[in-house]
Amino acid sequence: MSDDNILEFRNVTKRFGGITALDDVTFAVKRGEIHGLCGENGAGKSTLMKILSGVYPYGDYEGTVLLNGKELKLTDRAIHQAREEGIAIVYQELTLVPHMTVGENVFLGKEPTQAGSISWNVLYAQTRDILQRYQLDVSPQATVRSLGVGKMQMVEIAKALSEEAQVLILDEPTSALTEAEITKLMEILHNLRKLDVTCIYITHKLEEFFRITDSITILRDGKTVTTQPTAALSREKLVSYMVGREMKERFPQSQRTPGEVIFEVKDLKATDPFGSRTVLDGVSFNVRRGEILGIAGLMGSGRTELVTTIFGEYGKITGGTITMEGRELHPRSARQAMHDGISLVPEDRKGQGLVLMQSILKNISLANLDKYSGFMSIDADAELEAAMKQGKSMSIKAPDLHARVDSLSGGNQQKVVIAKWLLSTPKLLIMDDPTRGIDVGAKFEIYKLMNELAANGVAIIMISSELEEVLGVSDRVMVMHHGRSTRTLDIKDSSQERIMQLATGIAAE
Repeated sequence: MSDDNILEFRNVTKRFGGITALDDVTFAVKRGEIHGLCGENGAGKSTLMKILSGVYPYGDYEGTVLLNGKELKLTDRAIHQAREEGIAIVYQELTLVPHMTVGENVFLGKEPTQAGSISWNVLYAQTRDILQRYQLDVSPQATVRSLGVGKMQMVEIAKALSEEAQVLILDEPTSALTEAEITKLMEILHNLRKLDVTCIYITHKLEEFFRITDSITILRDGKTVTTQPTAALSREKLVSYMVGREMKERFPQSQRTPGEVIFEVKDLKATDPFGSRTVLDGVSFNVRRGEILGIAGLMGSGRTELVTTIFGEYGKITGGTITMEGRELHPRSARQAMHDGISLVPEDRKGQGLVLMQSILKNISLANLDKYSGFMSIDADAELEAAMKQGKSMSIKAPDLHARVDSLSGGNQQKVVIAKWLLSTPKLLIMDDPTRGIDVGAKFEIYKLMNELAANGVAIIMISSELEEVLGVSDRVMVMHHGRSTRTLDIKDSSQERIMQLATGIAAE
């Protein structure tokens, strides 16, 4: 092993029953670099990081992991041992305790004590030292629930670095951040590099690899494809390594002519569920049969509040009208929305879209059990047949439909959510950030599916934080700002600059 390398994976193989998740993975990570780990969902990235962080201990896999030239053998206390060895991980889903302070979270489970009691002065002083050393702009005494997502991410990093981490693993760190927060995170990572902290950076936002990493390792189907300096790669080359083929277009071409208006919202106003604040303050738009309407806007603009209110699961409507095929709707529950022909693929697939410990079969059929229910029983054959049809049409990669959903990659989990809501044969399908946290290949499949559904007459509303996606998939774009619809643009009249002007309130409504 070169003295320049802090980490080395040699012939690492990991199997789950008859499935090989990692197959002879071999590559090295240089000391003090930001090393990108890239690949489609199911490529083995998370499995490899779970080995490194002790979730899968020594003996559960084949091959060798070297840290500073010595074999890493994480056994009985594998996760604790990994931390003691200087390996820390920040997961996509934050693991903070909301009602505790920043300091309490950073030192949770390892609080400094004096005479058998927690020394709060020492705890907050040490937290302040960590925050200052890594230039993290957060108050040690602030309550976590009072912070924005970007600041919470800083607390997670501080928590990970509180044990003198040599290697920091960041798994999809920007998935819920604004552009300003992403820029701040990039500054933090640059500072960590100067302090000789090695980072392993995992993301599905390919542009971030070129923005921050020094080198990139690409995995495909559990195997190492290549490790190269980032400067030697292009976006096109990176994608071809990931998917095993050249992808000449990010968005599938589609020729469609939308029909008549099927769904319309006029001057919709609503408060949050407690009636304490206004979240929608005059939203108007319509969707035509066989059309994809994109909704763009900054975080906090009211996009998710709008679609969950339409679905009957969030706000209290205080004004305006919602109509489907000319009939006025009064959404009060998801069940009623489904009856009215509306389905919603939620933004948070794990928290709101899936029952992770249940099977693919049960998740697909869950929202439509009344179709297969008789007196005190469920027609299991009909349920299985319908789920198999949906699973096949969505190309869900799994051993069978009885596999647990939490064993699937993010892209396949998203396909299960979509399959569930398509089973209700909606007239209007709402998709809230449907490609968040999934790889470029799975994104392309979802775009193709959306085109096929629109071609078959389904009206689609798609929220996306990625302007390229909005412009690449939509027929029209409705832009939101501060709970209001500012303007709906035909796609030929749209650009990223025009959308951002409307989303920030620079352009007149």
